[in-house]
Amino acid sequence: MSILKKTLSHVGGCCRSSAQSVRTSSASSSDLFSGDKGLILRSQSTDVYQNLALEDWIDSNVDLQQRSVLLLWRNRPAVVIGRHQNPWAECNLSFMRRAGIPLARRRSGGGTVFHDLGNLNLTFFTSKKAYDRQRNLRVITEALQRIRPELDVWATDRFDILLNRHFKISGSASRLGRKSSYHHCTLLYSADRSALTAVLRPSCPGIHSNATPSVPSPVTNLLEHAPTLQLDELLNSVVHQYRTEFNFKAESTLVDPDDESAFPGLGQAAAELRNWEWIFGKTPKFRIQATLKLVDHRAFSHSSGQLQMTIKNGVIESCELDVPADWLPRRLCSEVSSVLVGERFCRHRCSCRLSPQCCDVKIAICRTDLPTCVMHWWPLWAKIKQ
Repeated sequence: MSILKKTLSHVGGCCRSSAQSVRTSSASSSDLFSGDKGLILRSQSTDVYQNLALEDWIDSNVDLQQRSVLLLWRNRPAVVIGRHQNPWAECNLSFMRRAGIPLARRRSGGGTVFHDLGNLNLTFFTSKKAYDRQRNLRVITEALQRIRPELDVWATDRFDILLNRHFKISGSASRLGRKSSYHHCTLLYSADRSALTAVLRPSCPGIHSNATPSVPSPVTNLLEHAPTLQLDELLNSVVHQYRTEFNFKAESTLVDPDDESAFPGLGQAAAELRNWEWIFGKTPKFRIQATLKLVDHRAFSHSSGQLQMTIKNGVIESCELDVPADWLPRRLCSEVSSVLVGERFCRHRCSCRLSPQCCDVKIAICRTDLPTCVMHWWPLWAKIKQ
């Protein structure tokens, strides 16, 4: 079974029926968020951009000074990077493109995570004054101990949750506003670990950046250690423990982020999260320094070159290609390098711009009187494409 088929074979979204009392909301947001001092929401969407936009909508539009909110949500396969991260350094973009796995950048900090339907996401909303990540994690650990007391679960000082003091089953990130805050975390129930391993690998070697790096950790699924644990059982225990910890009684409410009457403006917010300018353009400035191994099979010779780039806002700001003169004259290297300046740092677009069939490259090569330049440019182009 392929990675995607295996991942998508999990049960449906958080809205599946359970013994826990659940109501579906079709009311306006003013009705939904009025009255109760505590509220538990379950998103019916499995779209990563909609759910991230729902988080931001609640944070921006709900008065959290006297109210706490817990949002439970899951996504179809997706990779989510932190606000200050470099996607080329964090994930395997070519694999994700082939597998149809989208990339999202959230508004909170922290590291990169893989989402699928076997991963439960929890977002705790409070006032900034009431912000307490350890308290939130205690809801999860005590919910697990309540239904599976044999599990050794423990919240660390880094706000992760470990199983058996070694395997990570939950990671955290947060966002603090002027008056409000939210803390969200993952909980690995039955995630596809082969897909997780495949996507959380860097796309590009030789990156030098001040972007926030992820910290790799050994991970496991709850289901691998508690094979009889049902997702509904886990959800209900979390809901029960949240009510107990925050001392209120309220039904879980199913919400649809696609409902503009309940969440006006959320659709536009989700569209903004899908934009290239947000996902890639918000990457902190970085440099790439790569060595190109060059082989001339006709002359049985080996050599190497250097490629250096500076990328700002996802766009190539400078490019310097340095290869031996018997491969390409220095002037030609300079002309060809300039072709990439101002282009998005994207393998497909750069490949097209540097193709030996590209008009600008053809003109630059034809200006030389060295026939070997034409012969050498093809393997050099292939190396740069990598």
